[in-house]
Amino acid sequence: MHHFNIRALEYLNGLSKYGSLRKAAKMLNVDPAAMSRMLGQLEAQVEMKVWERNNRQSYLTEAGNELLNHYRNIIRSEAAVLSQLTKLKNLTGGSVSIAIGEGFITNLVSKPMETFMTRYPDINLSIEIAGALDAVKLLEDQQIDFAITYAAAPHPKLHTHVERSHPLELIVPKGHLLTLKDEPTTLQDLQALPLALIDNSTGMGRLVHHAEQVSHVSLSPKLQTNSVSALKNFVSAGLGVTFMPKLTVLEEVESGEIEIVPTDLEILSKARVKVQSLKGRALSPQASTLLDFLVENTHFLRSDASGLVR
Repeated sequence: MHHFNIRALEYLNGLSKYGSLRKAAKMLNVDPAAMSRMLGQLEAQVEMKVWERNNRQSYLTEAGNELLNHYRNIIRSEAAVLSQLTKLKNLTGGSVSIAIGEGFITNLVSKPMETFMTRYPDINLSIEIAGALDAVKLLEDQQIDFAITYAAAPHPKLHTHVERSHPLELIVPKGHLLTLKDEPTTLQDLQALPLALIDNSTGMGRLVHHAEQVSHVSLSPKLQTNSVSALKNFVSAGLGVTFMPKLTVLEEVESGEIEIVPTDLEILSKARVKVQSLKGRALSPQASTLLDFLVENTHFLRSDASGLVR
């Protein structure tokens, strides 16, 4: 395997940049004869001319340009590696604060978080459980580095790093009468059924309330709560139905304990998971590292709902 002399490639780059051997040698602070010898050795190695002299100007041949591209790729690669090493060097301590919706917690504080804390033992984490409105307030007050939100309303002060489609689904107990319907379920169908709803401080609650307004239907829940776990348990116990994204009940859906029923509510299909931070406030190396890790290692950030598998 041939290894090109990096100094010879540097001289070739200087020749291309400055247009003549003498000027390049002066700018690189080397003897022109030494530079010429080095370029000659490079030509002997590739068995082709790499540069030509035309009057007082010098230019690279096609072979020389190929070597120049190779040199510049090396420099770019080294810069990228140095950037990563600097980033790692800065990860010898510090902390990261994030806010997440309750529905994400099971998927987050399990294998992904265990792996992160093992890989970066000197980074301390703070995790706030917050609905969409509270998460935005924490970002505005600069109490957290970033937030993972569900169905959050657009906000001019927030920057979105990652966005994934996770529709809000109607979930029912196994074998529920709604699973026997041939047509999509409507909000009117739910008026006569035991229903649990989460409050409007969350993205889920806000989205259902919007669906009520669009459909001109008012729902009367049997259970009103601010707890995602309470919603899930309500359905698992066979007490009634509710709205939740698939990501929060993936295990129960795959085991057959809970079923997802189609609805005619297009607005629910627009729900998205977002990772957001405050515009103009750069993420620390620690926060960027955590964000990149979560995108790679949590299924709800790695893919849309259609790609969810445990």
